[in-house]
Amino acid sequence: MDLLPRPLRYRATSGTAVLADGMVIAADEAAWPVACLLASELEASTGWRVGRGGPDAQSPNGIVRLRVVGRGQVPDFPGPEREAYRLSVRPGATGSAGATGSAGATGSPGVIEVTAPSLAGAFYGTRTLRQLLPPDLLRSAPVNARAEVRVQGVEVEDRPRFGWRGVGLDVARHFFPKDFLLRLVDLASLHKLNLLHLHLTDDQGWRFQVNAYPRLTEVGAWRRQSPAGHHREGRKDGTPHGGFYTQADLAEVVAYARQRHMAVLPEVDMPGHMQAAIASYPELGNTGERLEVGTDWGVSEHVLNLGPTAMRFCQEVLGELMDVFPGPYVHVGGDECPTAEWQSSAEARQLCARVGLAGPHQLQGWFTAQMAEVLAANGRRLVGWDEIFDAGAPTGSVIMAWERERAWRVGTQAAHAGHDVVMVPEPWCYFDWAYAEDPREPLAIRAGISVEQAYGLEPVPKDLEAPYEQRVLGTQGQLWTEYVPTPRHAEYMYFPRLCALAEVAWSGREREWLSFQSRLEAHLARLDALGVNYRPLAGPTPGQARTWGRGLHPGLHDGPHAPHPGWGPGAY
Repeated sequence: MDLLPRPLRYRATSGTAVLADGMVIAADEAAWPVACLLASELEASTGWRVGRGGPDAQSPNGIVRLRVVGRGQVPDFPGPEREAYRLSVRPGATGSAGATGSAGATGSPGVIEVTAPSLAGAFYGTRTLRQLLPPDLLRSAPVNARAEVRVQGVEVEDRPRFGWRGVGLDVARHFFPKDFLLRLVDLASLHKLNLLHLHLTDDQGWRFQVNAYPRLTEVGAWRRQSPAGHHREGRKDGTPHGGFYTQADLAEVVAYARQRHMAVLPEVDMPGHMQAAIASYPELGNTGERLEVGTDWGVSEHVLNLGPTAMRFCQEVLGELMDVFPGPYVHVGGDECPTAEWQSSAEARQLCARVGLAGPHQLQGWFTAQMAEVLAANGRRLVGWDEIFDAGAPTGSVIMAWERERAWRVGTQAAHAGHDVVMVPEPWCYFDWAYAEDPREPLAIRAGISVEQAYGLEPVPKDLEAPYEQRVLGTQGQLWTEYVPTPRHAEYMYFPRLCALAEVAWSGREREWLSFQSRLEAHLARLDALGVNYRPLAGPTPGQARTWGRGLHPGLHDGPHAPHPGWGPGAY
């Protein structure tokens, strides 16, 4: 069994089912959208005619039956039970082969059946089916003429461990084209991930079109230059960088993801990480200084002033964001917010006195509570990084615990306090880190987190008592892009670590590295068919490597090499 992520139960049976040109996807009304998607995928990869039919449709060239036994609606954030499925591949009776290449006129090609309580579950059953087919059938066009495909008889019963199985992409530090977001949805959904988290704004760029504030994309979407090499080298590349997504672009991504049973979580980071917004509208800042969009990595001291104009700005931005992203969660960041400007601001001190705060150090908690009220009034829940818990997270907010020195403690404390938690601790979930301390690895913020280390993540804190475990919604892989400027580089950093994260999030607590490693080696043929620029298990290819060396394995090189600029402690 080379399935990834590993299903809950898998039993191989004797015989095979046959699929051939003229096969039919048979589906009830509730499963029809998944049937049409699967049919179009198989038509593209095989060149066959793939029919679509009702639940009782028949074909001598093979049948895939999809049944939704529940209500079949598409939930925005489906839970584990609704995402379950059963898959059976039952061989047919033998007979002489006919002209179609199927089991023939005197035999039966067998039946492949997916049964699920929801459309999401049916979709995940078809993702497993696609992994049972030859890897070339993941391509976008046929590479050889196939008379038929034989599918080994199996019985699969499966469901995810966690309902939140995410992949995060920072599009603020480097802008990624819309086509890559769509491709990432396809790649993630094949691995049964169900959430795309887009970090849309930061000091170095604003990527979300806001109609009420056009300068956010006219000015804030573009920076004059970026660091060259590692940030601490102090060099700049002198090259402008930028871009943004229109609301129509993002609505398209949301719709595309929804068809593949992925939700899209938008993040507008506030009240810190706001230099691009302040550069666009200086009245949002504390000093009146005219800033430029950030050209350095790291944390800017420039934060929102929290006066009436800035608060109205945040409310209106969130309003337009909610118009584009229909899901129940909105991420407001809340991390790494310096208070130096508030400490020096008479207006900030007056605000503290007016709302009854002890001082500017409490302003972030007050601000987050205001944003939570805006979201709650629109039926949404606030999500924030673990710093919002320090500031007194509003009731009902979701905490994403990330800081490696304290993520487990914060996750446990937040669950005890009644918050839902998503565990994203570094380094396990931080795919911007290098794979290894190897000079061949591309420039990275830190080194290193291997595939095996990523696979070793246990999302539930070990000290969290059983009654609180349900507060852990799940986990996700993060890709911050200070040192990841292109889609191909992003694929390298994601894969195959994202394969490991997918199994952590989907499969049970008991996992076995050697089993995963064996299945991953087979799975790489699928990534090849999809054209993924993944990192080979033995180390980067010459085209991926940052330095040229004759070593055949990470760490084995001839001659001296300078230390990797990303090694050692310290971010950015």
